[in-house]
Amino acid sequence: MRLLLSDHISNAYESLHSNRLRTFLTCLGITIGVASVTTVLALGAGVTGIIGKQISALDGNIAVIRPQATGSGDLTGQQILTPSTLTESDYAAIEATPGLQHSAPIMLIGGTPSKDSIKPRDTAVIATTPSLASIAKLDVRDGQFLDEVTNQQTAVIGEQLSVDLFGTDQSVGQTFTVKKQRFTVIGVLKRFNDPINFSGVDFDRAAIIHLEMGKKMAGSGAPLQQINLQARSAKDLATVIRTIDTQLSRSHQGDKDYTIISGRDIAQPTNHLFKAIQGASAAIASISLLVGGIGIMNIMLVSVAERTREIGLRKAVGASNAHIIWQFLIESLIMSLVGGLAGYVLGYIIAFIISTFLTFDPVFTWSIAGVAAGLSLIVGMVFGIYPAIKAARKDPIESLRQYR
Repeated sequence: MRLLLSDHISNAYESLHSNRLRTFLTCLGITIGVASVTTVLALGAGVTGIIGKQISALDGNIAVIRPQATGSGDLTGQQILTPSTLTESDYAAIEATPGLQHSAPIMLIGGTPSKDSIKPRDTAVIATTPSLASIAKLDVRDGQFLDEVTNQQTAVIGEQLSVDLFGTDQSVGQTFTVKKQRFTVIGVLKRFNDPINFSGVDFDRAAIIHLEMGKKMAGSGAPLQQINLQARSAKDLATVIRTIDTQLSRSHQGDKDYTIISGRDIAQPTNHLFKAIQGASAAIASISLLVGGIGIMNIMLVSVAERTREIGLRKAVGASNAHIIWQFLIESLIMSLVGGLAGYVLGYIIAFIISTFLTFDPVFTWSIAGVAAGLSLIVGMVFGIYPAIKAARKDPIESLRQYR
């Protein structure tokens, strides 16, 4: 059996090598499809990985409360992507929870920071409490963070926002306006370099103001997009979550319109835009794989027609239908696997090129390699089986008579 398999592989190599250009073009369709899948998965793993590292670096005592309406409450991309059911009263109710060290609400304020006629794009204005600095590990490079005694019309801004708004990263004492409200910069954050994080805020481009001022600007009863929690220790976190869940369930009349997540669950990308990109990319990859599979079937059918006499000779000297099927199926699998391997490598090359414009790197995992290999095998089997069966069904006498 091993000798027969080796013979099939040798024959498949000779056949494919004799038509190198045709083989290359056939493999190219599989390469493009697998490369698309690999790129999406590698970048997706990179997104999950950076948030996972942040959670691990925070001693495992962090949880977040998000609205449950569509399974997402993050602010990634500086936009609120789901209606929030969380209120300031929810935040007030959980502040005294035993075992809770810090809690910080995140309220997104509509509006853009501006200075004269300068209005930087892709910025966020969030209202919160001084505890956010401790929970999210925000370091102030110049000045200070918000505290209980600073004026309500003061703000801390990200380093990139400082450069975009004032042309310098040393802007303490400068003023800007949001929705006709004037704020004085009292601190500039150290560059964060992680626009994707469990807080869902690109702190490099954000302006942070007092929660009380945010409520005045957003109106009474304005919703919170997220509440960050920090337990005293990792072992206290589970108890804190259960207690807060009970409190919120009571205040929401039993309606589970919120979710409390912790640990690695926070690292899962829940942003709708990110999911849409993944879905679109997966659809493109599926179409590419389908086209590549059709290409394999087409070339294999051509190969069967060209090698009718060879098939007749093989069957005349004792080759069974199974032998013929495996001969052509192995050719199909070789093309598919070679294309898949090339696509896997190309996908990571593309992912690393794309990552040069992002703040995270793609991740190598065995699961991605398994997906690439599995897709290649499936495409090779599915689209190679029909030509192989068609070859096996050929009558040896008719095959030899047709090409005398």
